[in-house]
Amino acid sequence: MLQYISQIMSKSYVMAEMEVRKLLHDPTELITRAVQPILWLGIFGEAMSRARAIPTPGFTYLQFITPGILTQSVTFVAIFYGLSIIWERDMGLLQKIIITPTPRIALVWGKMISAGIRGLSQAIIIFLFAIIIQIHLKLTIFSLFGVFIIIMLGAGFFTGLSMIIAAIVKTRERFMGIGQVITLPLFFASNAIYPIDMMPSWLQAIAKINPLTYMVNGLRALLLTGNMSQLSFDIIVLTIATFFISLLSAYMYPKVVI
Repeated sequence: MLQYISQIMSKSYVMAEMEVRKLLHDPTELITRAVQPILWLGIFGEAMSRARAIPTPGFTYLQFITPGILTQSVTFVAIFYGLSIIWERDMGLLQKIIITPTPRIALVWGKMISAGIRGLSQAIIIFLFAIIIQIHLKLTIFSLFGVFIIIMLGAGFFTGLSMIIAAIVKTRERFMGIGQVITLPLFFASNAIYPIDMMPSWLQAIAKINPLTYMVNGLRALLLTGNMSQLSFDIIVLTIATFFISLLSAYMYPKVVI
């Protein structure tokens, strides 16, 4: 049993390292991915700060939405990871990977880890931009470690979800459409850019089962409020959700090539 677990971890590391190497060979993706969160903070955040329409007790609106925009950035990076799965299938690479003795769960975890690393690069960009426009956040060793955990879990969940979608739709065009249909409603049905209390009751119910909400809650506690009373609960929810979706992704992963 221990040998099998060790094999899964080592193979997951190999898959993650392979994916990260792709990023190092083409770092322009990081630059293009940085545009969206900068626009959200620099334009939307600044404009809404002046409108004063959304209550954010004790904090500026820019402070309030920074964890939400970070969550959005990580989600968008992860949810479109399925595109690379479809591309690998079209290139014939996925078929070669599938027939190896590597455990399917290791293939999935490798993708999840690499998506988390890409998400961490988004966090660095957002933190640097926040410093430039003077958004005050709690950047301590503890908070940064907590941010690391939440980003890895959140990116893992949405990467697993994207792999399931890729196994179902099988074409890049359909994947792009479904990816947009999933990510935008999840983003707006969370507390990323406004408090849950402002939502109608039916939307509040959706927000409470939305994984984005727990990501935002955890990041906001670590970077802004300092209230850690619900942090462990947020992390547990994300951990359970990510684990179960990884199992489903491992089951669906070979079906991409069928």
